[in-house]
Amino acid sequence: MVEFPTSTASGSARIFEEAFGWQHSEYGPEYTDVQLDGEQSLGFQQDAAEAPSGPLTIIEVDDLDATRRSVEAAGGVVTTAPFDFPGGTRFHFREPGGNVLAAWVRRP
Repeated sequence: MVEFPTSTASGSARIFEEAFGWQHSEYGPEYTDVQLDGEQSLGFQQDAAEAPSGPLTIIEVDDLDATRRSVEAAGGVVTTAPFDFPGGTRFHFREPGGNVLAAWVRRP
């Protein structure tokens, strides 16, 4: 999954629905997911306080705590502690080259 900052979550989602036929789900007025084959694929965050500065790659994992330990052991730095959101829990980390990514576990 990739999350993008946007000035209009619904507008960003609408172009993918109209151009590609991908359905979307709105989680409030400031966040929309665009889904491909029933899975999240693109997220659009309109809230400036929550939006990433650029595209945020989000990696789905089975065990968030184990992944955090592995990321830190490998030289990554956790930049945002784990937090809940619709669909799961995630944390953000910066890899040694400076890119910020996220790891998430799906909520059953």
